Amino acid sequence: MNLSELSIRRPVMVVLLSLSLILAGVLAYSHIPVAALPSYNTPVINVSADLPGASPETMASSVALPLEKQFSTIGGLSMITSTSTLGNTSLTLEFDPSINVNEAAVDVQAALLRAQRSLPQEMTDLPSYRKVNPADAPVLFATMTSPSLSLSELNDYAENLVAPNLSTLPGVAQVSVNGQKRFAVRVRAKPDLMNSRNLTLDELQAAIKAANANTPLGTIDGPSQTLTIQGNAQLMRAADFADLIIATRNGQPVRLKEVATVEDSYQSIKAAGSYNGERAIVLLVQRQPDANTVQVVDAVRKLLPRFRAQLPESVSINLVNDRSVSIREAIHDVNLTLALTVVLVVLVIFLFLRRLAATFIPAVTMPISLLGALSLLYALGYSLDNVSLLGITLAVGLVVDDAIVVLENIVRHIELGKKPLQAALVGSKEMGFTIVSISISLVAVFIPIFFMPA
Repeated sequence: MNLSELSIRRPVMVVLLSLSLILAGVLAYSHIPVAALPSYNTPVINVSADLPGASPETMASSVALPLEKQFSTIGGLSMITSTSTLGNTSLTLEFDPSINVNEAAVDVQAALLRAQRSLPQEMTDLPSYRKVNPADAPVLFATMTSPSLSLSELNDYAENLVAPNLSTLPGVAQVSVNGQKRFAVRVRAKPDLMNSRNLTLDELQAAIKAANANTPLGTIDGPSQTLTIQGNAQLMRAADFADLIIATRNGQPVRLKEVATVEDSYQSIKAAGSYNGERAIVLLVQRQPDANTVQVVDAVRKLLPRFRAQLPESVSINLVNDRSVSIREAIHDVNLTLALTVVLVVLVIFLFLRRLAATFIPAVTMPISLLGALSLLYALGYSLDNVSLLGITLAVGLVVDDAIVVLENIVRHIELGKKPLQAALVGSKEMGFTIVSISISLVAVFIPIFFMPA
């Protein structure tokens, strides 16, 4: 008994299997990821190291070179690219496609620990790594604006609340804050006034640093307890720094405001962000190399209501430059083309056969086959993209052709005088090998695509 005969003699089984395929396809369609193209991203890890004040040459020789020597021992590493600028070194590690990016991250972390002894002692912050490709554009921009809060307060919310929560989302590699406006007190020394009081910049720096310390002052040991004396002498505003005594000359104290200009400002005055002409803090969301763009954007959007509940009422978060919009529109167009293809195929069959029953049979095979294909895509980990939808669109005609060929052969046997059941058994058996051979030959046509370079 062949497969065709088993299906004809067990109609209840076939109906149940078809309903199972339909149910599996519907469930898969609601969970299958959506993308513009199939995911083919080589595992990439970015390592960043900072040494404030160091020249690019120093960063390349003292920081980048020791790190490269350690990274070169990692298995599966295909390329190392380093870029050194003033006070910063960025290394991009590209691995073979067969390497899992999570396993590669563990090897990178171990290499960073081994390289610590070779790095300059002045480097207080150890190098950090992220599973992100620096050449990959951010998938989403988010702007934060407020008519009542200052930019420094807005920056605190962005760095301490929004960015850390977004970084924990699946698929998010890095959330960068652009247009940073961290609060800082800016001191501009006046050389002529400092020279008149015989002061140097080193003395000025040491006095400011000593006056702004936050360390325990000592302990008091008692018979039953020990108390730690801690005085918070930190200066928070420019007015506090202005009256700071930095030296004594001729028995008279020299205050900071007498030799410098002190003002409330920001750490960086050369960086700024705007949204519709309004000053804003901009957050850039970058995805991991193997993450799905649409899923990452959807996860970010789900967090927005929680942010709005935690932030002040005056703060507004706006999403701009959403890369998932073009992907959704492209998939929508392909879905529309697929639907039109199915409708046109059914109309052509009806015009040529002129029989509703004969048209209904191949028409039923299409949704079952399409939904079954979706369940296979989901089970194999593929996405619903332009390429997979193009293949499904082409397969619609193939499924209908096979159904029509078998149907016509069965009708031919009925016209020769055989009973419908006997005609179905004989007709389907005769065309079984033909259908399989046609399908294999069509698949063979696309085999050279597998050998095309990526």
